[in-house]
Amino acid sequence: PLCLCWALGPAAAATPNILLLLMDDMGWGDLGVFGEPSKETPNLDQMAAEGMLFLDFYTASPLCSPSRAALLTGRLPVRNGFYTTNGHARNAYTPQDIVGGIPDSELLLPELLKKAGYTNKIIGKWHLGHRPQFHPLRHGFDEWLGSPNCHFGPYDSRERPNIPVYRDWEMAGRYYEDFKIDLKTGEANLTQLYLQEALDFISKQQASQQPFFLYWAIDATHAPVYASKQFLGTSQRGLYGDAVREIDDSVGKILRHLQQLGISENTFVFFTSDNGAALISAPKQGGSNGPFLCGKQTTFEGGMREPAIAWWPGHIPAGGVSHQLGSVMDLFSTSLSLAGLQPPSDRQIDGIDLLPVILQGKLIDRPIFYYRGNELMAVRAGLYKAHYWTWSNSLEEHSKGIDFCPGQSVAGVTTHTQEEHTYLPLLFHLGRDPGEKYPLSFASEEYQRAVEHISGLLQQHRATLVPGQPQLNVCDQAVMNWSPPGCEKLGKCLKAPESDPKKCSWPH
Repeated sequence: PLCLCWALGPAAAATPNILLLLMDDMGWGDLGVFGEPSKETPNLDQMAAEGMLFLDFYTASPLCSPSRAALLTGRLPVRNGFYTTNGHARNAYTPQDIVGGIPDSELLLPELLKKAGYTNKIIGKWHLGHRPQFHPLRHGFDEWLGSPNCHFGPYDSRERPNIPVYRDWEMAGRYYEDFKIDLKTGEANLTQLYLQEALDFISKQQASQQPFFLYWAIDATHAPVYASKQFLGTSQRGLYGDAVREIDDSVGKILRHLQQLGISENTFVFFTSDNGAALISAPKQGGSNGPFLCGKQTTFEGGMREPAIAWWPGHIPAGGVSHQLGSVMDLFSTSLSLAGLQPPSDRQIDGIDLLPVILQGKLIDRPIFYYRGNELMAVRAGLYKAHYWTWSNSLEEHSKGIDFCPGQSVAGVTTHTQEEHTYLPLLFHLGRDPGEKYPLSFASEEYQRAVEHISGLLQQHRATLVPGQPQLNVCDQAVMNWSPPGCEKLGKCLKAPESDPKKCSWPH
């Protein structure tokens, strides 16, 4: 309660600012500090040296939309509705023709932070639904520069429209039309635009003495990757590396800006990614998941384990390395704790408060649940991970050249059919075998002990599980971004086709 009084009183500085830097499809192995050989991320490596590195930090889904919904609600996608029941264990997200989005019944982090006097801004990709009722300013954000979807395109405006970019309530233009991305060279100025927007917002908030929550969700490392002219051709890793170098430079500028304004000791910063690197786009347009198996779309470590760094000068001891099992959902609970707020008590919250871990080096015992669509695929407890289902992608997709595990094949593990292991889970010891290549023998005492423990955790989890209404089941071309708010002023309105709702098809 004290914090609340401070936040609303003159000494608002007592409530720390919160800055979440969420990357798009950036892999665990993309940072120098995690062993990337070209060492092209000096600012992020420095951030880790000054803060705390999390080695065992996870997303809540191996795909963009559900993981973002989980971060902002503190809840697994299967609870908040960001999943599909169309086809077992299918990954689903919010493309242009999706009918659903974040339900009004969900409480998002910015809505709750308002109670402690925060001004909230999102820069970059929202991805929680693009119809008017799902707009971020209807769910607690005060400002927005960015887009409801990724920068796919260009489209022809007849079959599908180009994706809009918003400033607050209204569109400011569309990708490829007003916000240029050169698909031949990979040149685009978007990261610079998002960087400047962040610096301006931080300056404005510092001047007004209001605590702020800034969610910087840029998408330069999502294929088609892009970088601005000064970074093109500068990386040993090609175009993807150029994008990473520009992001690294931007993060360095944001942290230095906080220091120059004298508010770094009052600003909690956390850097992570929404899911693992998209190996389907590698090597030219995709990142690295280091030693881990497979990538985005899968519930192997490469799809779910993320780079993660906490930075808060004067509070977090420098050079810390934590083996805490962390999750993007913890950013919800930790942010509320920083603001002196309690998480909502009327619903199941999956995130935990990481402040005791970050500030005192504690370890909190908790499992990690790996979901894919509506199915719990695996559970991690301690160093053990039990797979109840395995699946990389379907044989049909694989035969078209779509591969989420290129160059990696582990017999009986990276399967192209959905394999059930409910009665005899596949068990890995992630300390000895981070690449999930050597399943433990079913007959060993170690196997039996670990599986018994994990089975107990799984039963507890299932006992509390009330799945939300699935939001990603229905598609309709009529709901695409034909005439977003503000299109009249720009002369950018397009005629929508007749409504024809269909069951979405999710091949993955």
